[in-house]
Order: sequence, then C-alpha cells, then structure tokens
Amino acid sequence: MKKSKFSKFKIQKAKPQQLTERLLLINLYFTQGLTLIIGVVWILLQKRNLFDVLAWPESVHFIWWGLGLAGIMLVMDLVLSYVIPQESMDDGGINDMLFRSRPIWHIVCIAAIVAICEELLFRGAIQHAIGPYWTSILFAVIHIRYLRHWIPTGWVFVSSYGLGWIYLQSGTLWAPILCHFIIDLVSGLAIRFRRGS
Repeated sequence: MKKSKFSKFKIQKAKPQQLTERLLLINLYFTQGLTLIIGVVWILLQKRNLFDVLAWPESVHFIWWGLGLAGIMLVMDLVLSYVIPQESMDDGGINDMLFRSRPIWHIVCIAAIVAICEELLFRGAIQHAIGPYWTSILFAVIHIRYLRHWIPTGWVFVSSYGLGWIYLQSGTLWAPILCHFIIDLVSGLAIRFRRGS
C-alpha cells in the first residue's frame, strides 16, 4: 500500500530562532482563525446570539472607554520599557520579526484581526463563562512567549483584566476590540519605525 503524503507531515515545536517571517505569519493567521472559530462555537454553545454579542452600540461612549484604556496602557508600557531592563521584557524576538519590515497596511490588518478574534473569544465567550479574573489568567497563559519573565506575564494579565473591565463598563465588545486594536497597532508601528530608522 502506498504511503500518503500526509504521513510525512509532522507538527513540531519551533524555537524563535527557527522561525521565518513567512512561517510566523502562517502561524499567526492559523492561530487567529482557530481563535475565531473557538470563540464563535463557544458563544453558540452558550445559546447566545453572535449578532447580539457583536452588535454595534447605539452610543459612541465605547470609543472613550477603548481610547482611554489604550492611552493608559501605552503610557504604562512606555514607562515599563524605560524602567525595566530590555531582557526582562523579551518575547524571544517574535514581535520584532513580525513587525520590523511589515508594510503599514499589513500592520493595520494584523492588529484588526488579532483584536477581533482574541476579544471575541476571551471577552465575548470565556469571560461570559468564568469572569474577568480567570479569563485574564488564561489570557496570560495563552501568551506563552512571555511566560519566561514574570513582568511581561503580569503586564499581560493586568492588560487583559483592564479589557475585561471596560467590556463590563461599556456593555459592548467593541470597547475592548478598539483598545486591543490601538495597542497592537501602536506597538507594531513603533517596532516598524524604530527598526527602520
């Protein structure tokens, strides 16, 4: 019997040094697609209407929640980057590889895709089931590349809790989506232009 081509296919753990930009992008889009599917299925299993969860709010107050928290978090991130040694904030070079030579339009797309997919799963589905505290612990654990250092892990937890809090305060998923988008966009552009200069 002839062996199929799929028998040669193996999933292996890659070290950051082994990743290429192309492989990193494939991994990013694959994991975000998986995140989106899990989020949608989880919401449907909760017997909730996906269109209600993603409904555009009547009031624009959610913009202030998203912009306000994003501003606070970006200032805190800037302060941490000056106070904390760079090796303590290291993610293995993943963000640098992802954004350093990416066109601006692609950084915008990545930030939007990540914000929508992750917030739909974590705030829209998981937080509805287990609350913001445990959701934030899970969110920090999922960002595994930061787990080698306690400061970025703690910062991811605090950021996630803040996203959960503005979701509860604003009553709409679009507040944490906007906040998450702005943080990823500004961070990606900072890496892009810092490396380009």
